[in-house]
Amino acid sequence: MHRWVKSSYSGGEGGQCVEWDPGHATITSLVPVRDSKDPHGPTLAFTPTAWHAFIASIKAGEFRD
Repeated sequence: MHRWVKSSYSGGEGGQCVEWDPGHATITSLVPVRDSKDPHGPTLAFTPTAWHAFIASIKAGEFRD
């Protein structure tokens, strides 16, 4: 069972909200991520290394318009 957590960067503006399951990585070595607006839709799975690199890129502002 997943325990989905909404990203703190998902401010609700523009509907760009993602959720992830921090506990799942300890079981499978993959971090599942989904669109919070489509909880039954597809889920992406990142390795912990790729997930940390993605988060670092967000914090550095690399995905801003």
